[in-house]
Amino acid sequence: MILLMCLAIPGKIILIKDNVADVDFGGVGRKVGLDLLPDAKIGDYVIVHAGFAIQILDTDDAKNRLDIFKKIL
Repeated sequence: MILLMCLAIPGKIILIKDNVADVDFGGVGRKVGLDLLPDAKIGDYVIVHAGFAIQILDTDDAKNRLDIFKKIL
């Protein structure tokens, strides 16, 4: 049996158009639905699952998580 795990890597919203955000994940951009987080705004860090933002992170928390991932990699 193979177990797959989702890594909750924070991404920063850089553009929003029609409830779809362009999110930057360390230089890799993705289109992300904001249906579950209608209050998300440009500059917010979000956690994404299955193409949808599911949580807004505090900026300090997001930066701490990103530092941890950098150390691991």
